[in-house]
Amino acid sequence: MTEMRLLDGSEAIVEAALLAGARFFAGYPMAPATELLEHMAAKLPRVDGVCINADSELQAVNMALGAAQVGARAATGSCGQGLALMQEAIAEAALNETPLVIFNIARNQQDYFQATRGGGWGDYRTVTFAPKDLHEAVEHTHLAFHVADKYRVPVIFMADNLIARTQMGTALPVPELETLPPKDWALDGTMGGTGASRWIWTFGGGKANRPGVGPDGYWRQIADKFDRIAKAEARHEQGFCDDAECVVVAFGSGGKFVEHVVRELRAEGHKIGFFRPVTLWPFPSEALEAATENASNILVFELNAGQMIDDVRLAVEGRDRIKPIGGISFDDSGLNIGPLMDARVIRTRILDQLAGKPLTELPYTGMGAYL
Repeated sequence: MTEMRLLDGSEAIVEAALLAGARFFAGYPMAPATELLEHMAAKLPRVDGVCINADSELQAVNMALGAAQVGARAATGSCGQGLALMQEAIAEAALNETPLVIFNIARNQQDYFQATRGGGWGDYRTVTFAPKDLHEAVEHTHLAFHVADKYRVPVIFMADNLIARTQMGTALPVPELETLPPKDWALDGTMGGTGASRWIWTFGGGKANRPGVGPDGYWRQIADKFDRIAKAEARHEQGFCDDAECVVVAFGSGGKFVEHVVRELRAEGHKIGFFRPVTLWPFPSEALEAATENASNILVFELNAGQMIDDVRLAVEGRDRIKPIGGISFDDSGLNIGPLMDARVIRTRILDQLAGKPLTELPYTGMGAYL
């Protein structure tokens, strides 16, 4: 039996990354992602890997991009503010087909648009995993590197400080994943002078596939690839939706809190279900439409002013069925999740909405305290 270890989320993610074959990480310290960089710095050299504390997020992402282009499993990371500086390089990775994992240890759930819409240039998407707890974070770390290599795309791993700083026991399981082909596109220096040299560029790569394709043809190939990914990689979790009159949609840590509340309400006789997108992109639209087919109420819980709710509205018919029950919720520092991420509060908001009452607001009393 594999030994169980008590780890916080950041350390578990790093251990999983090493088991997945990650050998390069460059980052810049920014709470709550700093612990990820610290654990990478301590652990990567033990497996002959390299960790660089860069001078900025711009340097970090481009160092990781370079390491990935020579064939290494490479990653970078920060929180949402740091990822904002990385957007051009993330777009470059998508458009020049470089597999790269970007860890976002977010301060809240306000980075949904950033992850699913991006801020770079060109026609591209970023596959985005949003784990609900430490155990799923370990699994998603393996999946992030696997999907990145499988499709040669950037993959965003979006957690939060609750996952990163919660300690749980884990055996660090390694999922069984398909064997991937060798990286015959990598810039390993072996093809110079052969007439089939490689390059990596957003207009295409290498003499072998350049003639007759051109930027137009190359970018069409990229667009077709993201269409294939959208069909193949959408993931979700749901429960009690078959006869549910109300379905609550939530992602990440919020999804775990919602699941707990829904199970309690189910036990009390309420016909209620939960739905959680595991990938924020591709968003599991068809699955959500099917799960909410018989529901008269669709409630959306997210800790922001309303971002995922746009994708819910695009996925299902009947906008009048869709109501937000989340909102902006920080503590006084602006670095931590606020009091809306509380099972008791979520329960009250669900019941208020079902009863046609206005959402109960939490009176602020200062210094991060709420009544």
